[in-house]
Amino acid sequence: MTLRQQSSPHTRGARSTARVMLWVMLATLPGLVAQTVFFGWGNLINVMWCIALAIGAEAAVLRLRQRPLGFYLSDNTAALTGLLLGLALPPFTPWWVSAVAVISAIVMAKQLYGGLGSNPFNPAMVGYALVLISFPVAMTTNWAAPAGLLNGTPGFVETLGIISMGQQTAIDAYTMATPLDVYKHEIGALVADEVRQHPSFGDGIAKGWEWVNLAFLAGGLALLYLKVITWHIPVSVLATLAMTSLAFGSNQDLYAPLSLHMLAGATMLGAFFIATDPVSAATSHQGKLVYGAGIGLLLYIIRTWGSYPDAVAFAVLLMNFAVPLIDHYTPPRTYGHRKPRRGIAHKSSK
Repeated sequence: MTLRQQSSPHTRGARSTARVMLWVMLATLPGLVAQTVFFGWGNLINVMWCIALAIGAEAAVLRLRQRPLGFYLSDNTAALTGLLLGLALPPFTPWWVSAVAVISAIVMAKQLYGGLGSNPFNPAMVGYALVLISFPVAMTTNWAAPAGLLNGTPGFVETLGIISMGQQTAIDAYTMATPLDVYKHEIGALVADEVRQHPSFGDGIAKGWEWVNLAFLAGGLALLYLKVITWHIPVSVLATLAMTSLAFGSNQDLYAPLSLHMLAGATMLGAFFIATDPVSAATSHQGKLVYGAGIGLLLYIIRTWGSYPDAVAFAVLLMNFAVPLIDHYTPPRTYGHRKPRRGIAHKSSK
């Protein structure tokens, strides 16, 4: 009898990559619904456009690489990349800016490295950072005002026209700076109570933004409950961001308060859905804690003293650079050993 020889692991679980990616996509739905309710149809349109474009870009590259389309497209990773970009980009982002972000993410950050499992950087954040640097005006002036402010919120058809035609005059009628941006640029001349009089703060922490972040938090907790992700990275990101904010930002007349760091911008989306990318993140539990702490620290540093009011993309990409070093010094203990063999001591013992 001939036995089929295969490399380890020999056990197989019920969770395929496609199913895990689908669960992650479903977990983002509360956040997408909250974005649509409070900021209009822009993010929903971006999500549909970015997903379609991501699948198309991946199919084109797979065809050039002579890979089976059905096998690779069915893992849902391209669709998830498009979804995350659609959620992260400003609601009124012109279609061509979204296209550059998606194509860069799929082609440059994923397929040119060999596809799923070979990319050292988070593809969605590569695409986002590229367009943020290349199109700073489009990426900073197209944030939708919360529903009920300014001239209201445009309907689906009008929003589609703004995104597809790039009608800057129409965009200006519905846009507003984000709360993090307002606080960062006005706190130097005003005190905290005066800054909070800006309409973007509403009667709460950051009008609309707190509910969007709470919705993404709910989706992230669902992923933890389903054991799709572990707690190490999101808890480490949020705990480090909170501790750093409490340590350096206790004076709200100088720095953004903890509540704004936690419930404004892309904090919860970044902590639960972006930083936890299984390919580009650290692998061991100890490494994940270090990786998440680095992201949380960089988030605060860039938000407070950097040029950008939000910093999820740059924080994640910078820590992606550090992942090989983190994994090298934080391997798990192997069976039969009391301590993990790591770093210089491990090399010198060979």
